[in-house]
Amino acid sequence: MVSNSYLPEKWDYDSVVEHIIVNYRWIFVMFLLPLSCAYDLWYYTRSKIVFALSSAPAKHQEKVAHVQKQVREYGVHGNGRNMCTARPGWQTISPQNMAYKSKMYPVEVNLVDILEIDTDKKTVRCEPLVTMGQLTHTLDRLGWTIPIVPELDDLTVGGLVMGTGIETSSHKYGLFQHICLSYEVVLADGSVVECSQESNPDLFYSVPWSYGTLGFLVSATIRIIPSKRFVKLNYIPCRTEDDMITTFEKEVERSDASDFVECLVYSKDKGVVMTGDFVDFCEPGKLNEIGTWHKPWFFKHVEKFLYEGEATEYIPLRDYYHRHSRSIFWEIQDIIPFGNNVVFRYLFGWLIPPKVSLLKLTQGKTLKRLYETNHMIQDMLVPIEDLKSSLEVFDAEVQIYPIWLCPFKLPPNPGMLNTKSDSEKMFVDVGVYGVPKRSGFDVVKITRKIEDFVRKVNGFQMMYADSYMTKDEFRSMFDHSLYDRERKRLQCDGKFPEVYDKVNKKARSG
Repeated sequence: MVSNSYLPEKWDYDSVVEHIIVNYRWIFVMFLLPLSCAYDLWYYTRSKIVFALSSAPAKHQEKVAHVQKQVREYGVHGNGRNMCTARPGWQTISPQNMAYKSKMYPVEVNLVDILEIDTDKKTVRCEPLVTMGQLTHTLDRLGWTIPIVPELDDLTVGGLVMGTGIETSSHKYGLFQHICLSYEVVLADGSVVECSQESNPDLFYSVPWSYGTLGFLVSATIRIIPSKRFVKLNYIPCRTEDDMITTFEKEVERSDASDFVECLVYSKDKGVVMTGDFVDFCEPGKLNEIGTWHKPWFFKHVEKFLYEGEATEYIPLRDYYHRHSRSIFWEIQDIIPFGNNVVFRYLFGWLIPPKVSLLKLTQGKTLKRLYETNHMIQDMLVPIEDLKSSLEVFDAEVQIYPIWLCPFKLPPNPGMLNTKSDSEKMFVDVGVYGVPKRSGFDVVKITRKIEDFVRKVNGFQMMYADSYMTKDEFRSMFDHSLYDRERKRLQCDGKFPEVYDKVNKKARSG
């Protein structure tokens, strides 16, 4: 943890900046907020221009042909480099800036459109740079939604397909890959193929978690379901560890489980389990538009039920989907410690949150070093039967609270996530984000220790986060058998890197 008593050994420009960031963060915030507002306006305008220049749903085939042309030109101009998308690293959700991109051959994949909504087939077909905000806004007006809506507006379909995505409906639907019905991919030779469970299934099951190392995604067809206006959200406070885990598991495994289930863990023995259901009505006096700029941060709002007892509220659907967005879960409290103050919320709440891409773009070497050595962002996916031991490991090693618990089912499909079972299993995403409170925190040593634990319980690490695993350790966590066969069949070697070479810490940070 960064201590408030920190003093540098030598005073120079970098040490002064570091001292201000650590001890007088409010000064940094006063510059950050107006910069964030200006950046939001710039980013919004830029997105509109890019969308106007690139948006052409009827010309999807022409845009795909442009990707194919670049891939074929790679044979002449590649100079032995591997290919990757030309999207700047600072625009991604990963904490790192994707240093590997500077050494690779960039291919523009500016595909930003929702191509087709088929309410008869209950599908939506999207290009890879369609964002969650864009998709939910379009579908919500038509009375539809996708079964899993990952939290942040700027997350893209392509990132969620090639990486992964999860939400509090995942105990019913699985991960983002499990609501996808087909993919359209440009391969290493410049050809285009479509794959699904029925057609080209080996490629279909290999694409998720491949991080663009088998080809370039140019469209995905995704399930849609009818939506309703509100989520009826029940808050169930728990004041012992056993009660919290028992309540959470009971709500997840009920035959009539709610549409949404999650838990926020506030200490080793305190947490609030939440269950939610789609509804079209709202009881008088129970509406909470939690997304409004002056409302308390959601995790702070939930914490009060530890003292007030069980309660029920009705939250507008889009507000629920993005309930953690304003506070970036709870990361905002380390950026703006006084940000949940009622006066601040009413005066400046409309300025937050700063975009993750802005924070990365303006991050100097001092702040980057502080962030990497005194901060943790991890999502570890563990079998539900190992939830208690997982919480105990995180408490012993880092003591970061709150912790996000999100259940998801994992079918025994081929691909990177091998459950070592012939039947469907229930897992939990243990999300840990913030500054460790345990003294003597060593980010490499502790992260490797946690990674080792997750491998031993046959769990998985979300690879947007920093990973310190060796290549052998990574391959033991993720089943590469199908992936390796597909890379060989599609002749990817020398044209696309292996997935490890894009997701390990050294490749991303340089």
